[in-house]
Amino acid sequence: MNIDIQYLLFLQEIRNATGGIFDEIFNMISKIAVDIMPILPFLIYWAVNKNWGYRFMGTLWGGEILNGTIKLSVCAYRPWIRDARIEPAGDSKVAATGYSFPSGHTMCATATYGSVVAWQHKRRKWLAVFCGIMILLTGFSRNFLGVHTPQDVIVGFTETVIIILIAGTIQKKTATNPAFADKLTIAGVILVIAVLIYITVKPYPMDYVNGELLVDPQKMMNDTFKAAGGFLGLLIGSYAERHYVKYKIPVGAELLPAMACVGTAILFIWTQYLTTVTFKVWFGAHWGNFISYMLMMIFAVAVYPIFIMKYASNKK
Repeated sequence: MNIDIQYLLFLQEIRNATGGIFDEIFNMISKIAVDIMPILPFLIYWAVNKNWGYRFMGTLWGGEILNGTIKLSVCAYRPWIRDARIEPAGDSKVAATGYSFPSGHTMCATATYGSVVAWQHKRRKWLAVFCGIMILLTGFSRNFLGVHTPQDVIVGFTETVIIILIAGTIQKKTATNPAFADKLTIAGVILVIAVLIYITVKPYPMDYVNGELLVDPQKMMNDTFKAAGGFLGLLIGSYAERHYVKYKIPVGAELLPAMACVGTAILFIWTQYLTTVTFKVWFGAHWGNFISYMLMMIFAVAVYPIFIMKYASNKK
């Protein structure tokens, strides 16, 4: 038997022996990583530090598109498909989307919490330590809930740490050479096109059991179309912001916290409800995700800042 499956079965025995009392705790930790933490980059960008907001967003969406591309390249099946004895906790099996390798939840946690570590490790060490612990807990939660193997988590963490370091290097270079940012925008657009072509035309495993397809690759592509749309929206939005909007955080404005909260609510509704009832209905799951998240990022990066500067700046 594979060691990774043995490890998951060991954790499953612990879950069963403890009556599942820890299931909801680790499920909550996992959901915070993908439902709550991705909002943090926008709050930082709008109201705290524009440059670090960009770095957070670049790390998150860069991680999303890399993670999705690797998943669709390796096409590793989930643990319960590999071994029927694996029974994920609660609704984890339903909530787990895409192929197994690498872990998207771990990537997302590392991108957001890890960026906080890079930002605050000298200023607020306690916060950096807390975020580091949350990364570890999120990764472990994916194993404990039975939806990812250890290697899924390790690679999800490693790939994102590399992106965090690359994002820091890019940020330093663009600070002294603004024209470099425009070159990166062009390169990024080419990358998105290449990724979409690659995941669309590449072959996928088509394994059947009792006449039923084990994993539908068309469904597995949804997250990567979302990632490609979000990444492209960041590229377009940042270009428009740099050249036309030129956003400056209205520090000290009385309405700034309120407008940041309103923006957060808009994005939450956009991702949780609007995408499903509009864009996916109009354009299908693939392109609905792509278009929705592209427009959302353009709105967040280039459009909403215009309203913040216009209305928040007038109420200092």
